[in-house]
Amino acid sequence: MIWLTFFISAVVVVLAAIKLAEYGDAIGYRTGLGSMFIGTLLVASATSLPELLTAINSIRQDVIDLAAGGMLGSNMFNMCLLGVLSLLFFRQRVLRRVAMKHALSGSVAVFVNGLTTFFILARLGLRIGWVGLDSLLVAGTGVAGMWLIWANVPGTPGAVPAPASEEEGIPSLRRALIGFSLAVVVLVLASPHLVRSSAAIADATGLSTGFIGTLALATITSLPELVTIIAAARLGAHDLAVGNLFGSNIFNMFALGLTDLFYTRGTLFSAISPDLALVGLLGLLLTGIGLIGNQARLDRLVWVVELDGILLVVGYVVGLGFLYIRGIGL
Repeated sequence: MIWLTFFISAVVVVLAAIKLAEYGDAIGYRTGLGSMFIGTLLVASATSLPELLTAINSIRQDVIDLAAGGMLGSNMFNMCLLGVLSLLFFRQRVLRRVAMKHALSGSVAVFVNGLTTFFILARLGLRIGWVGLDSLLVAGTGVAGMWLIWANVPGTPGAVPAPASEEEGIPSLRRALIGFSLAVVVLVLASPHLVRSSAAIADATGLSTGFIGTLALATITSLPELVTIIAAARLGAHDLAVGNLFGSNIFNMFALGLTDLFYTRGTLFSAISPDLALVGLLGLLLTGIGLIGNQARLDRLVWVVELDGILLVVGYVVGLGFLYIRGIGL
């Protein structure tokens, strides 16, 4: 029964994520905001909902490291997905095609991830009410960063409309908004079942809570991002795909700070194991590689793939090996 629930919920999440990419790209086209903005903020927030829901449930069950490991591990996995995207669509040269367009979103992701890691190690213990000051600063920084992205998106409202032939098959704005909203609702309803069933399977196989948070849940809750970026790349919406991954890293840290609202036994960041800061640092390094790869004006092909894509995937695997050797999250 657990396996059946897992597979059914996984299929539902996959289908919802595909529609999320399709309708998100249509919204960007119809509003003139573009795939970069929609991918970085709207789609990224929607596909990161599983991480937020998982973290809230973990906080309520007083499994703090599961929440933190899931969020920080998801940041690592998202950057691995950026490398996978480059390797799968090497003919389209995805990272080069969107070069210089995601400097701000990538930089915000680096900063908010670094701030989160700093507060995990700093153990401030300062509170406003029952919420930690560090959590408020991280959540506020995430909001400020998303506002900066909003304010600095290259405007396209005045662009010349595409020919009617190019508009064929693109949903109307009303239909796209309704479809996007329904996809989000399905994602919200299906994700908890996916998380619970996967956690039950992991428990039955003897995996520890830390491992589930750092690797298993981080991978499972990033399934919408995986499906969304592949669907977006197939649609030719490369900015939506890359923006979704950088934006998800921003939203994950914002969400981790937000979950402190549900933790009443002290400050959340002080309760997180300092060992998990290494997971945060690895995510920070991988995000840095992704940002450099997005900005570098070099012909980085190795055989038929881009060097930064290889570095992201290898860096993720090596990082997991390092965490295993150090016994972190296992």
